[in-house]
Amino acid sequence: MSLEILTPGLATTVQDRGRFGYYNVGIPQGGAMDQYSAALGNRLVGNTPDEAVLECTYLGPGLKTDSDAVVAVTGAPVEVLVNGEPAAQNARLELRAGDELSFGPLRGGARFYIAVAGGIDVPVALGSRSTYPIGRLGGVNGRAIQAGDVLPVGTPSGALPQLDSLPEDLIPEYEREVSVRIMLGLYDHKLTDEGRSNLVEAEWTLTPVADRMGLRLDGPGAPWKEGEQPFGAGQDPSNIVDAGYAVGSIQIPGGTQPIILHRDAVSGGGYAQAGTVISADMDLVARLAPGSKVRFVPVTMEEALAARAERNALLERVWS
Repeated sequence: MSLEILTPGLATTVQDRGRFGYYNVGIPQGGAMDQYSAALGNRLVGNTPDEAVLECTYLGPGLKTDSDAVVAVTGAPVEVLVNGEPAAQNARLELRAGDELSFGPLRGGARFYIAVAGGIDVPVALGSRSTYPIGRLGGVNGRAIQAGDVLPVGTPSGALPQLDSLPEDLIPEYEREVSVRIMLGLYDHKLTDEGRSNLVEAEWTLTPVADRMGLRLDGPGAPWKEGEQPFGAGQDPSNIVDAGYAVGSIQIPGGTQPIILHRDAVSGGGYAQAGTVISADMDLVARLAPGSKVRFVPVTMEEALAARAERNALLERVWS
């Protein structure tokens, strides 16, 4: 079975849970930006958590199946069309051979996911099918899909779950004003008092400069302290001698616009990290559309671990 890509959308890539174990050599974990929404799709079509899906950013693709197929569309609210007729989102859809799946405009958020029973069966690269475009790795020749691509689909398990549509309390919300929990550090001590205050008390706006590597925000700025830079660092106060970056690190080059590093970000470099988005809120960040308002809320390690446990419990509920 396969899916023929009729139109590619804006930036549609194959993604799974990610590529782990290579961060120390500069290869990021990647995977679906919104891991939770991708998991919901896989659950609806009877896949395991590890199957690959299509991640669609802003503008979805048009595709045709050459065989009967079971699919589900989850994530950002979007108009779903089967042969030009409206179909349900967050529900299992049964397609017949030759059916065409397409999409209207997003009604919120930034990314939605197409899961198909059996998963997108592109070759595994370093333990994952996820597309890493900067490294030309995974997915379809390490790139976003193009018109004319034919994506192979794996063999479905044959056992569909009783859950054929999502209850409302499992569907994420797509708000325009959010609070994002962070842990301060490693270099927040290098911020001025004004910079630290602005970071955690001011409102920031997501700019259109937002992709799988990082999301840039605009706001009052968060200045760094002036001082003599150590040997090996750059000239800007936000420069440091190179250090490793945690996934979700917040950089503020020049003390102006914060950048949240996301799934495909580099693993190290010469900008100080003022804080890090906790793992439980990385999906929330991935759902933000340009123009969204963000406030950073500092939390303790204990609070971050509790939030992670709460998210894991929600995922366990999805797969139960």
